[in-house]
Amino acid sequence: MAEEQAPAKPKMDVGKILTLVFVAINLLVLAGGAYLVYASTLGHHAKVSTEEELNKELAEFRKSLQQSPVLYTMETFNTNLDGVPRRLIRMELSLEMLDEEGFEEVISLGAEARDSIVRILNSTVYTDVETVQGKLHLKNRIIAQLNEFLDKGVVRNVYFSDFVVQ
Repeated sequence: MAEEQAPAKPKMDVGKILTLVFVAINLLVLAGGAYLVYASTLGHHAKVSTEEELNKELAEFRKSLQQSPVLYTMETFNTNLDGVPRRLIRMELSLEMLDEEGFEEVISLGAEARDSIVRILNSTVYTDVETVQGKLHLKNRIIAQLNEFLDKGVVRNVYFSDFVVQ
């Protein structure tokens, strides 16, 4: 027994170590994702508003509505109505804005706003605008279309200062 075998050093299995590291990393990422989902849904606590704060905000909003209206008068529209016989409509309208910020936003729209109004007029037939109810419906369509373009401003009302159909 001259030769004694030295105790064999255990080989480190790199594959097992890497597997354990990746499992640990995956568990950490999974735990972090679960926490984020919890914090943004079930763990989210909505801001509690008191009645006093809500009344104050409502009073400020009512006060802003009672301020003098901001009007923007657009250039005259001359376009055709839909239907036979062909009819021409000429109208000038003023937009009543909720605040100055909306006024500036409407001015910046310019051609987009005019184009959307012309498209509304081109799809309208004479029988739609010959009655008062038809004109009110046209106003509501214009308000809805313009408010879709606006981010911050709001068109409160539309006033026709010139409305001629031939």
